[in-house]
Amino acid sequence: MFRLAQLFLNIRYFIRGPQMEIIRTCSRYFLLCVVFLGTTVLIPSLALSQERQERTIAEIKVEAIKRAQTGMYPMIGLDPADVDEAFASIKTRDKDEWATAFMHVADKYMAEGKSLEKSDPTKANADFIRAWHIYSFGRWPIPSSPRKKESYAKAIEAFLDHAKFMDPPLEVVHIPFEGTEIIGYLRLPKNVSGPVPMVIAVNGLDSRKEDLTESFGAILPYGIGFLAVDGPGTGQCPIKASPTADRLLSKVIDYLQSRPEVDKTRIAFHGVSWGAYWGTKMAVVERHRLKAVSVQSPPTDLFFTKKFLTESLLGNREYLFDQVPALMAIFDNVNSVDQIADIFAKMSLVNQGILGKPTTPMLVIAGVKDTQVPISDIYELMSAGDVPKEAWINPLGGHLGRQVKVWPDPIIFKRVLLPWIARNLDVPPIPESEKKSGD
Repeated sequence: MFRLAQLFLNIRYFIRGPQMEIIRTCSRYFLLCVVFLGTTVLIPSLALSQERQERTIAEIKVEAIKRAQTGMYPMIGLDPADVDEAFASIKTRDKDEWATAFMHVADKYMAEGKSLEKSDPTKANADFIRAWHIYSFGRWPIPSSPRKKESYAKAIEAFLDHAKFMDPPLEVVHIPFEGTEIIGYLRLPKNVSGPVPMVIAVNGLDSRKEDLTESFGAILPYGIGFLAVDGPGTGQCPIKASPTADRLLSKVIDYLQSRPEVDKTRIAFHGVSWGAYWGTKMAVVERHRLKAVSVQSPPTDLFFTKKFLTESLLGNREYLFDQVPALMAIFDNVNSVDQIADIFAKMSLVNQGILGKPTTPMLVIAGVKDTQVPISDIYELMSAGDVPKEAWINPLGGHLGRQVKVWPDPIIFKRVLLPWIARNLDVPPIPESEKKSGD
């Protein structure tokens, strides 16, 4: 366009006489058009910049209710009516205001559950589950303020009250680690003689071990147990994320191998999102001790570039809100985009020399339309090294492969993930007659 303008002006030098005034007039109008068209080129860029902004509180409310109605993350298990009730008293994006509103709703269910524990345990358990989900959303995505921390503590309390009703029971384990401890939730299958295969389950950026514990209850009928822990920088994990934080997960393997109920030769690992990052790394560094590793949307390389950080993660709309602040929180002393870009470069599995090394058998689950972890990271992982890997990639799926009403998280979990884990731990499938409706 600007070359055309220059050409038009150059023509003036070859024209003399009375036509000159006409040319001058035309050139003014032409330049005005060029300026106008140039401005329209800039408008999409400005609009794109505006789209990178986080949702307003009004936009968050609309999107959250929509997701609650369709059972999509992070609203899985939340009643839209409860969410709407909390939102009625939320006017701003203030973190404490948010947490206070959700705690107010959850407190009612918690109190009712406590009052019914002996007289109506079924209703009490349902109340504890409901309260746990609401408290959890009160601290979401991270407990970054006093009231959000309180909501997180209440979420754990409500979950553990719910866990009292679990059969087989849940065991809270405390694993010594570098002067502190790793807290995990362990469940073993019922009526199984001899050592059992196990899965180590690790959460993502904003989910927690409680969420994975609830999901992995579905693996117990296979005769497989599990141990759920919070990944580095999240939940109750004692250390922040770093290029060497996988040592904590190696300690979890040490612990499982010390338990007489565990078959030391059949330990698997499952990670979601950030947990999938750790899973991918563990598939290499612990390939001799892990029989299988499954990962959902693992970030490996491009994810850790500043370009992806600024152009996709900032203001990401697939994520409900505040993804980058949540990412900053999992690291020590990271408070700006430049600082997280610096640490990201060190976290890349390519830069660490991990990608391409031999792995244990892997299942990689992903969605082509994922805007939080680029699909190129998945393809790069699949094509790296010389060990074949299995993949389940949803062409219409977003993060973790999920797709509204078609492939929600629970369906992927039960139809794709659990059978693969069972098969790779040398466990026969559950007979159709023993499956519950919807499995």
